[in-house]
Amino acid sequence: MSLSSSFGSAASAYARHRPDYAQAAVRWALEFAPGPRVLDLGAGTGKLAATLVAVGADVVAVEPDPAMLTELRRAMPAVRALPGSAEAIPLPDASVDAVVAGNALHWFDMAVAGPEIARVLAPGGVLAGLWNIMDDRIGWVADLERVSGSAAIGPRDTLTRWRAATAGMLIPSDGVAVRFGSAEQADFPHGQCRTADSLVATLATRAGMLVMPEPEREATLGRIRDFLGSRPETAEGEFTLPMLTGVLRARRR
Repeated sequence: MSLSSSFGSAASAYARHRPDYAQAAVRWALEFAPGPRVLDLGAGTGKLAATLVAVGADVVAVEPDPAMLTELRRAMPAVRALPGSAEAIPLPDASVDAVVAGNALHWFDMAVAGPEIARVLAPGGVLAGLWNIMDDRIGWVADLERVSGSAAIGPRDTLTRWRAATAGMLIPSDGVAVRFGSAEQADFPHGQCRTADSLVATLATRAGMLVMPEPEREATLGRIRDFLGSRPETAEGEFTLPMLTGVLRARRR
């Protein structure tokens, strides 16, 4: 199983445990969109689509994984949800005012997806990637990152890593920047209420964890449980996990 195709095996857990997106981040992502039509690309179980609907967007969702698409349709029956991918978008030319991707843009083959995204966008339309990231400026979060390892907390899962990993995501060499202007980054507070058990369950839905051999996976999750149980911030009851929604946006030329 590849990393990008791993999520369908945990679609219901993904829907239960993954965070939604900060409304302020979504509004900033769509600030320059010429209209309300928004494509949620790689929409998963509808986490971002729900926030888009809440801020008044006219949403169509596209998702390649059948299990994720089923979960999305169950959770949001009023949203038009289609099978498809970033590399083959099942929409007409210039049919949306913004294309957004929640924790998904890094999975796209931008050499192919870039022209497809530009094709479906109206002139002046917006492309935006959004990621939910942990704030590693907080001491215990930085310690959790070290304990967890890269399978549970990957290259875009903390603020420091996200800034570095996405800064050059839309550069001329990927064939996208010729169609889009300069990209901008911004991040918005989005703390999440968690318990030690629910945070372990969330980290268990990371792609690296889903493809890990079971003994290694259980050992990693056990190490995380032990760490959370040892910290006064997380050992007892509910706590706020310091998170942010990071946004990378660019406008179609």
